[in-house]
Amino acid sequence: MNIKFWGVRGSIPTPLTQELIKNKISAVINRVRPEDLESPLTRESFLSKLPPELFGTIGGNTSCIEVQTDKSAFFVIDGGTGLREFGKWAVKEHPEIRDYHLFFTHFHWDHIQGIPFFAPAFNKKNHIRFYSPHPNFEEIIRNQMKSPYFPVEFDILPAKKSFVILPNTALQFDDIKISWKRMKHPGGVFAYKFSFNGKSMIFATDSEITEAEFKQDKENISFFKDCDMLILDSQYTFRESIDKTDWGHSSYSLDVDLAASWKVKKLVLFHHEPLYDDRKILSMQRLSKWYLNHQEYKDTEIIIAMEGAEHRV
Repeated sequence: MNIKFWGVRGSIPTPLTQELIKNKISAVINRVRPEDLESPLTRESFLSKLPPELFGTIGGNTSCIEVQTDKSAFFVIDGGTGLREFGKWAVKEHPEIRDYHLFFTHFHWDHIQGIPFFAPAFNKKNHIRFYSPHPNFEEIIRNQMKSPYFPVEFDILPAKKSFVILPNTALQFDDIKISWKRMKHPGGVFAYKFSFNGKSMIFATDSEITEAEFKQDKENISFFKDCDMLILDSQYTFRESIDKTDWGHSSYSLDVDLAASWKVKKLVLFHHEPLYDDRKILSMQRLSKWYLNHQEYKDTEIIIAMEGAEHRV
């Protein structure tokens, strides 16, 4: 199972500003030496040694990830602005694939604003299936594309569209098992767990971690224990999370606590604060690793979700 990140920001899209780009370029120029520019090989070597906050970017699109199992259908969670980028790639690289399965954690703007610009929805040969446990989610999605919020209505999209209200039991697609769990967030949110070939991935964005997630009860054990990859909301520092209790987001330190508690193999910090630049976000990864060393369980790999990155589960 392969996980690809198409949008990793929270709350609002965060494009790189001219000032941030200039700062990156300036910092790179200050590091370069004449011998680094002697040949293509030395230039490549120089670039490969740059820290990630200079050579690359976290990304500015909002929540969207792709779960790759095979190439007969696409599985996507959330439809933020990253969905537009995924759609452009999908129709170009895999025009033969006609089935798209879109799962939604909840329906705040940063998780649905890519839907009207989803390229596969403009091809009548495609079938787009939308999934959520929310009983009225078809109405919610349709209402996003109504006047005065949008110039055309949802039904102008020519692809075949289906809405599936998820039941209380897990969903099975051949060898893929998909289950879900309610988490804490204003208006409600669901975390999804994808299980495939003995591996598991949990996507729990916009989730405020509470004591409930640490309880050793049957539901939590079945959902969290020994998960291979946990993609978790990490919008705040611990101090910010105290000041913003009940805002529906978590801190990287609470994420580490939860991952260590359930012996998660990979923890991915996700839903990055739009006010933070790349340096600040990557510093949270370093602090998370430091904090993990003070846990009883220290074997969790900690990753920062970056737009365009792929990780194998």
